[in-house]
This record gives sequence, C-alpha cells and structure tokens, in this order.
Amino acid sequence: MPKNSYDQIEQDEKKVLKQLRKNANKSINDIANSLGFSRQKVWRIVKNLEKNNTIWGYSAIVDEQKLGKKTYILLIKRSNEPMKKEILHKMARRDFMERIEKLGVESLTHMYMNGVYDWLIYFNAPDIRIAKNYVELLNRTYEGFVSDIVLQEVMFTAQNSGVTNPNIESIVDFFEI
Repeated sequence: MPKNSYDQIEQDEKKVLKQLRKNANKSINDIANSLGFSRQKVWRIVKNLEKNNTIWGYSAIVDEQKLGKKTYILLIKRSNEPMKKEILHKMARRDFMERIEKLGVESLTHMYMNGVYDWLIYFNAPDIRIAKNYVELLNRTYEGFVSDIVLQEVMFTAQNSGVTNPNIESIVDFFEI
C-alpha cells in the first residue's frame, strides 16, 4: 500500500490519537519514537487533527478530592415543550457558564444524548449543597423545558478519559463491611 494513501493516513492518525489519549503531555519526540514515525510526521498529523477540530483541546486528569471538590453527574430529561430559539442561542453561547462559576461549580462535560434522558452534565462542586443550588438554577433558567433531573454524586472514579486511577486499589474501601 502506498505510504500516502488515505487509508494509511487515517491509520497513522488513529495511532497518534491513541498515544495522545494515553498521555496528552507526551512530547512529539516520544510519540514519534513509540510509533516508529518521524518527529515531523507526528507534528504534521497533530497539527492537521487540531486544524480540522478532531482534537478540540488538551486537559489534565485531576484528583478532585485532593482539591476539596466532589464530582457530580446530572441527568436531564426535556419536557415536550418546544425549545425557544432564544433559549437555544443562550445554550450555544454558553451564557449560563458565568453564572455557575460564581456558585463554585466547574463544568467538565455536557452531552446531548438519545435515550431516557436527553442531557448529561458532569461537573465539580465543593459540596452537595452547591450542587443542589446548581440544579435549582438550571430549573429556574429552563423552567417549562425540563421534566426531570437526577443528581448523582460520584463516589469513586476508576477510569477517566481512558486513564486508570493511580489509586484504583482504594476502591476496595467502598465495599468493605
């Protein structure tokens, strides 16, 4: 197969992405060495993936407990009420984000889904009281468009973004009698 075929390029991109998912802090040289690619090839692949928004950004995986925060998952079910364009534009502009930051909430992931619930929000807050304030703020902001909200506290993260928690053995503590 020719080296510059679309299939080969796609396979090389997947290999580089796999390395970046394992550790986005890994240097271009380290990725190139581990894959047997040239440094220039890896750099070019990464730049192309960033340019076409396959890679949106880079982030560190943090132990939130060490920072005095707890992690929560919010599941939201929409009502059958059609969403007003003004609300949709506010969502797209992320206007709500400034308000929640003032509460001490750090938004990590928002996902629109298909299934029993329509939206998933993964966030950090100092405690359950602040997390519940966030839920109330959501209810007031999107009143009439939300039919159900479930708030769950994450007790232990075994894996995050494909990376295993270095303290995985401490999960045993949650199940000891």
